[in-house]
Amino acid sequence: MHQPFTDTPIRLVGDDGRKIGTWTLDLTEVQLVAVLRDMIRAREFDKKLITILRQGRTTFYAQSSGMEATQVGLSRAMRAGHDWIWPYYRDQGIALGLGVSMRDLFAQCLGTNADLNKGRQMPHHFGIKNFNFVSISSSIANQVAPATGTAMAQKYLGTDEITVCTFGDGATSEGDWHAGLNMAGVNKAPVMFVCENNQWAISVDFKGQTAAENIAIKARAYGMPGYYVDGNDVMAVMSVLKQVAEDVRSGKGPALVECLTYRVGSHSNADADAEKQYRSREEVAFWQQKDPIDRFERFLKAEGVAVDRAALVAEANREIDDALDHADASGFPAWDVMFEDVYSDTPVHIGEQRAFVKAEQEVTS
Repeated sequence: MHQPFTDTPIRLVGDDGRKIGTWTLDLTEVQLVAVLRDMIRAREFDKKLITILRQGRTTFYAQSSGMEATQVGLSRAMRAGHDWIWPYYRDQGIALGLGVSMRDLFAQCLGTNADLNKGRQMPHHFGIKNFNFVSISSSIANQVAPATGTAMAQKYLGTDEITVCTFGDGATSEGDWHAGLNMAGVNKAPVMFVCENNQWAISVDFKGQTAAENIAIKARAYGMPGYYVDGNDVMAVMSVLKQVAEDVRSGKGPALVECLTYRVGSHSNADADAEKQYRSREEVAFWQQKDPIDRFERFLKAEGVAVDRAALVAEANREIDDALDHADASGFPAWDVMFEDVYSDTPVHIGEQRAFVKAEQEVTS
């Protein structure tokens, strides 16, 4: 049983891959390898999107390399397609861990006809209905209050669903964050707030963000438990978040979990060069040595679980190539999709606008 408000992050596996303390491994070898596979898939997805961005095939991407343990670990604490998640713009690892297809993610990033959103959303801002994965927004912390509202509805309806809401450390300085957590605490809403503390809000480091010793301690102000976990230890992330998720599901009210991790790459393509100015190469190198995939691989080997990382990387890249081919083959949406999927019966003024654009297209073509 993990306790809230610890002074140091909760860890189950050391940097050397060995168990810390005495605890029972409750996952099969197949399940453990599947966790590693999804972490690798998230890492390779990241690499490919950076390449695609540089080729000009998409216009925005937020990297998550270094955060795979937090994201894949969280996915294992949720009931995929049953629970709801209000994510932030760096959560591709959660989506992949939940079972969202690589095809759907690449099609959205490229805005092709295969995109579930038909190319009408900003790249890398996917939403997947059958996974209750709400469409991502760029506005910092604006998902927090709606997540609380979703959880309040779940409580009112008497479901056994929970809502998960993720955000970075920078979001905790926003008024929307306070409003969402405060309302959740007051209403005992079944929502699990997860701070993916990667220590940089674009160019503002953690010390420039808050005077508090960590984010988890802020939960006291909202009448909920706060857990502080090593976000690069996937075993600890899974263990803590599974416990907290079931506490939330059982009616104990909301909780806040802080996963301490690190963003190895730039914030997005917007600061690919500036990133080298606001933090040192030594700091990045230090955290690269704490790579969550390397650490988990060492743990598996220490536990006698056979893994072939090169084969898993190759498998992930075959999946990526298939997803890209599928997206490219579907082509790009025509102009008229902008008028679809809003009204069941098209209002007169929308019909007039559609006719105007159609005529304009015929003239220009």
